[in-house]
Amino acid sequence: MNRMLTKTYVAGAAIAAHRIVAFGASDDEVVQASAATDALIGVAAELPVPAEARVDVHHVGIVEIEFGGNVARGALVTANANGQAVAAAPAAGANAAVIGRALVSAVNGDIAPVLLAPGQVQG
Repeated sequence: MNRMLTKTYVAGAAIAAHRIVAFGASDDEVVQASAATDALIGVAAELPVPAEARVDVHHVGIVEIEFGGNVARGALVTANANGQAVAAAPAAGANAAVIGRALVSAVNGDIAPVLLAPGQVQG
């Protein structure tokens, strides 16, 4: 995959490989994302890490993410309760954090490329 910016953090809890991460309790800590409302900042690298271990997080580029549902190519993606990529579909007037745009169509369990572009979308 094309990684243009990767930074190392401390895992605030166990993080699975290819999962979306969010800010943790301190400045250099990340946790596996658990909701579309988390402050999503990147994607964990290709190896799982236990709590308190160092974890590489990709912030910019095209990275592989594990999907947690059906997503069409081109769709904006956010995190589900397991840090997997799912289609961002906030309710009317609600906000959802997005981590990027799916580059291919994917189904639950696929590990597929996403163009990282963190941001927010409102339903």
